[in-house]
Amino acid sequence: MSVDTPRSIVLLRHAKADWNDGSDHERPLADRGRTDAPVAGRKLSDSGIAFDLALCSTAARTRETWKLAVHELPVRPRTVYEERMYEASLGELIALVNETPDTVNNLLLIGHNPGMHALADALAGESEGDVLPRMNRSGFPTSAFAVVTFNGSWKSVEHGVGRLVDFWTPHA
Repeated sequence: MSVDTPRSIVLLRHAKADWNDGSDHERPLADRGRTDAPVAGRKLSDSGIAFDLALCSTAARTRETWKLAVHELPVRPRTVYEERMYEASLGELIALVNETPDTVNNLLLIGHNPGMHALADALAGESEGDVLPRMNRSGFPTSAFAVVTFNGSWKSVEHGVGRLVDFWTPHA
């Protein structure tokens, strides 16, 4: 792969979670989340992006979101459940992206806020139309996703490297 290889990174926030008496890590999806996650999967499918790799937080709500969304994709990507994504800072998320092998062209991250919003905002050196202001106004709600494109190696991903080309929310 050359340094000019076009790539996409899609950042999906988990669907709406329920509050329970257990740990935050083990919170399940709420009924609305179970409805919204497959819708997000269909919209990801409609994007036409063929994901090579999905990195999913180990939290129950992200695993359940992914389980419901992935069934809507035409091809299931290789999935890695990554515990470092739970409560990850912006720097930790960029470091995870930098570890992605260059054989991967399209990467999907299924994670949490504020990390998903912060990463999309940080990577977006440019954006199409009103996508960036719309994302920032919405606050990156549950089941939302952002699509950032860039050229080059995953090791070169840093602030401002990409172009925010799409942002979708289930209840816009």
